[in-house]
Amino acid sequence: MQKKLKLAVMAACIASTAFAQTTKTSEVTEKEEQTALSEQAFTFTEAQLGEDDDMSQNVSIISSNQNIFANSAGYQFSAGRFRYRAFNQKYNEIYINGAPMNDLESGQFRFATIGGLNRQTNSSRETSLPFEFNNFAMSSMAGSNNYDFRPSRMATGQYASIAGANRSYTLRGMYTYNTGLMPNGWAFSGGMTYRWAQRGYVEGTFYNSLSYFLGAEKKMGDHSIAIITWGSPTERSSQGASTDEAYWLANNNFYNPYWGYQDGKVRNSRVVKDFTPTVLVNWNWDINERMKLTTALTGRYGMYKGTKLNYNGGENPAPDYWKRLPSSYYDVWYNDASNTEDGYFDYYRARTYWMGSEEARQINWDQLYQANRMGNASGRDAAYYVEAKNINTLNLTLASTLKTELSKTTALNLGFSLSTNKGMHFKTMDDLLGANVYHDINTYALGNYAANDIRVQYDLDNPNKEIKEGDKFGYNYNLLVNKAQAWAALKYNKGALAAFLAGRVAGTSMQRDGKMRNGLAEGMGISSLGKSGTARFLDGGAKGGLTYNLGAGNTITLGLGYELKTPQAQSVFVSPEMTNEFVANLKNEKIFSAELGYQFATTWMKANINGYYSRITDVTEWQNFFDDDINSFSYVSMTGGKKAYYGVEWGLNFSVTSDFNVKFLGAISEAKNTNNSLVRYMSSTKGEYYEETVLNKNMREAGTPLSVYGVTLSYHAGGWFIDLNGNYYDRIYLSYSPSYRYESTLTNRNKAAIARGIAEERTIDDEGNVIQSALAQAKGKGGFMLDLNIGRTIRLKTGQLSVNLMVTNLLNNQSICTGGYEQGRSSYSINTDDGSVNAKSRLYRFDKNPKKYYSWGINGMLNIGYRF
Repeated sequence: MQKKLKLAVMAACIASTAFAQTTKTSEVTEKEEQTALSEQAFTFTEAQLGEDDDMSQNVSIISSNQNIFANSAGYQFSAGRFRYRAFNQKYNEIYINGAPMNDLESGQFRFATIGGLNRQTNSSRETSLPFEFNNFAMSSMAGSNNYDFRPSRMATGQYASIAGANRSYTLRGMYTYNTGLMPNGWAFSGGMTYRWAQRGYVEGTFYNSLSYFLGAEKKMGDHSIAIITWGSPTERSSQGASTDEAYWLANNNFYNPYWGYQDGKVRNSRVVKDFTPTVLVNWNWDINERMKLTTALTGRYGMYKGTKLNYNGGENPAPDYWKRLPSSYYDVWYNDASNTEDGYFDYYRARTYWMGSEEARQINWDQLYQANRMGNASGRDAAYYVEAKNINTLNLTLASTLKTELSKTTALNLGFSLSTNKGMHFKTMDDLLGANVYHDINTYALGNYAANDIRVQYDLDNPNKEIKEGDKFGYNYNLLVNKAQAWAALKYNKGALAAFLAGRVAGTSMQRDGKMRNGLAEGMGISSLGKSGTARFLDGGAKGGLTYNLGAGNTITLGLGYELKTPQAQSVFVSPEMTNEFVANLKNEKIFSAELGYQFATTWMKANINGYYSRITDVTEWQNFFDDDINSFSYVSMTGGKKAYYGVEWGLNFSVTSDFNVKFLGAISEAKNTNNSLVRYMSSTKGEYYEETVLNKNMREAGTPLSVYGVTLSYHAGGWFIDLNGNYYDRIYLSYSPSYRYESTLTNRNKAAIARGIAEERTIDDEGNVIQSALAQAKGKGGFMLDLNIGRTIRLKTGQLSVNLMVTNLLNNQSICTGGYEQGRSSYSINTDDGSVNAKSRLYRFDKNPKKYYSWGINGMLNIGYRF
């Protein structure tokens, strides 16, 4: 025994091959299992899984068999883009065979890397809520999931399905084959999924994705070794958010400003190509009946490319650009002296033009080509072009876990992981749109510096470089992140008491490696070429939980935790596209979490209610956007932030009969900043820094309903299942604009309101106090949605046939806002000579026109599957 233990510890320290994870199981009836499989056949669309970066929506998938709310909420409320407790997805950690898979730069897991692998992700997985013991990690603040991809864990047999839908994709074909563990000790698994749409639900979008999965496993006595690879090469186009004015003019809440016709064919300006091939080597050693060692080595190379239409000196080509909208000619909010008869005529003309034809609301690609060809004749640079943001990522991760049962009542798990990540960030010229040439010059800085000044050069070592299609330009840098982590978890179960204690410690280093010598940075005396210094962080924490059975189906649960969490690499540099400079006052986030719950279970009813509270201090956030008040694109760092998340969630599943159930779910939550942050931002055209306070106290987490309520009627009998869900979504906030709430901006807004004589637009009262209503965060409208899930399972002589139909938003409610953002620009301009406010320079009200996304109307998927 001692010899085996020594060998196990040595192997955990030096192992460099794969991991196999034993998952926890729970008793479920055959009816419940069939229901789960039927629901999983649909899973979430790519946008619901947070794959669409342009929509900035992240969904945490949390499931726990003992918690009615957590087991159902992620699926049932997915159409409303519900996030578990409104947490950012970086607080929800995903593992595959025990190896951490969240991105080391953003902290988030990109579900696109396993897109289409529905059968594999649903075959075997272990889920853990924030205060639950698990076999693969200390559970994170938003919970953790572990997928087991070993071929021996896949459901034996073959499965083929075809599905039709009117969602992101319109057609899906799927095939999987799994041998299970054969008598010779081998297990093989393979699968392929193809998803396609010439046009998705939103006009101007398309989808094209082929997913694959291959695995082989060999069991040799107490050992097993597996090699598994998967990937999902995908090309898709995006939907852009727009304002209510644009949606009204288009008479369509799904108006998409990202597309238009070119030579009679649909072309979208925002196209994403995404592929992350991954290889996992897995080793499992059953040391004895009470001790198992599992180890995984993963390697992945991600290739992400997202295009964007840009312009150089010409008019902004976006069809919903504010200067093209009717309300830019006539102030529809305040009928003051700025409005004129000529202005109303222009308003009416613009409205008629917008509503007159679809082409008026689209990108005019042919016109952009014509403008560039005219520029060629005079030797001008491209006025319009399509650029591409590229992020290539090389990641290697080694993880190992030693699972032991110390006694009948006690279990101890120990583990570690080592990860290294190289993120390669650069911009390329995707399409010159008929132009002959484009020079790599900071044209925005040309307004402040002479053409021969070094500060207008993006790459001083290649000044005035002519850029051809495929060339890198603008910026080029790598982010290097290394992380080592160790953790332990102890579980004790005896009688009515179950308890656990877990802890972790981690070290992370971050460094930027610049590949261009930026002229603006050089003029500031800041390095941009080569490697920066190294930022090092030591973090960790502990959490514990207990469950006590009071008898007669009554159970109480309690959880407490405190940890330090390293800021994300994407937030630690002031302007990563330009310099090696770190954000000032970088600190670990400090996280306190607590939870108290009650569960009741009988043969006819299961219910739970949970109250929770989480507090985060020393929050660092980073953004970049155009700031009107400095007339420049800006890089913004907010530090010293504090956030609080608290609320109550409940679930009740009532069995009316053996075949008919009624389920009630709900959550009322709060997720907000509790103080004002310090902000430091840099002008990308002048290379100057500004420091002040941003009044972002009480700003809420955006893009998720903070209140949800749901009722489900379920009938399951004789191979049939029918689920009717009625859900109500409320308190939906939009992403707030920091610059709109800078102290300096509030002063300028107040000056503009006084100049125009609009008292309700004042931001500062006569005593010099900030008027709180001036800080109000934009919100979206909630509402009711009715969903239907119906299916039939038919057992055949040679297999099982399933026919499933899921229809979302049966009542076609298209007015529910699912997210968006404040524009953050100013309804005035700043005079460049003396810095004074020109209040009458713009009639358009940016503060009244946030950009939004709306829930799709009636949509569904029909899936026919055959398992044999």
